[in-house]
Amino acid sequence: MFVLELTYTKPLDAVDALLAEHVAWLEEQYEKGVFLASGRKVPRDGGVILAVAEDRARVEEAVASDPFTVGGVCTYRITEFIATKTAPELARYRQTLG
Repeated sequence: MFVLELTYTKPLDAVDALLAEHVAWLEEQYEKGVFLASGRKVPRDGGVILAVAEDRARVEEAVASDPFTVGGVCTYRITEFIATKTAPELARYRQTLG
């Protein structure tokens, strides 16, 4: 599992200019089963995405195709973690330490 933290590097008007494309990209990632949750940070200086993928390379590939990345309005920090406990709704994503 991965936590993706976006930090805006341009003013909000530049971010908002790409927002519709970013939301369409988010929808694609949800349809592919990569994203579990996403939203804006408070205050609005970026966002957070909870993702699942077979490996970090797949997540990096997704991030590279984000219109926010392509448009140069944000940077991503990708943190991988082992989800050993989850809410019942996320039980299928639980992992064991090996």
